This record gives sequence, structure tokens and C-alpha cells, in this order.
Amino acid sequence: MGFDGIAVETFQDQAAVDLDLGTAWVEYAAVLAQLKNAAPLLKTGGVAEVSVNTEKLITVMRLVSPDYFLVLALRPEGNYGKGRYALRIAAPKIRAEL
Repeated sequence: MGFDGIAVETFQDQAAVDLDLGTAWVEYAAVLAQLKNAAPLLKTGGVAEVSVNTEKLITVMRLVSPDYFLVLALRPEGNYGKGRYALRIAAPKIRAEL
């Protein structure tokens, strides 16, 4: 997904059709952009990953490049650690493709 809120590619499991994830990703892109821009001012280093946990969804976002990031949404009972690992492994491969 780009920081403009436009998804490059998406996949949504049929079990999650009740959730309007497209709207959520646009909002999360804005939040992630703000965090990315604030990090240098705070001298904390660059943002690598952000997660947002709600009642119905665990969302993990991992930066791939200055312009793109990956988003993974899991149900609360999903395996958060495995999801983070999958994004960490996928990010360099996707960066190479951009």
C-alpha cells in the first residue's frame, strides 16, 4: 500500500467480508505517515512497524520503502507473532520488486 492510501494489491479472506478494510487502510496510512514524519523530530530512529489492536482486528503495518508499506489484518485470535514474522520476511522481497 502507498502512503496515499491506495492499495497496490489486496487479498481479503471471505470470513472477513463484514469488515470495510479499505476505509481502515486509508485511515491507517495517514496515521503511519504522521508517525513516519514525527520519528526524525523525536530522534527515535525510523519507524519500522506499527500495530493497532482493536476488538475485531489486529493490524500490523511494516514499512517496505519510503513510499510503501505492508498491512496484515488478523482476527484477535490470530497468531500475531507469526504475522509479524511473515511481514518481516516478505518486506525485503517486496522492496526488491518495487
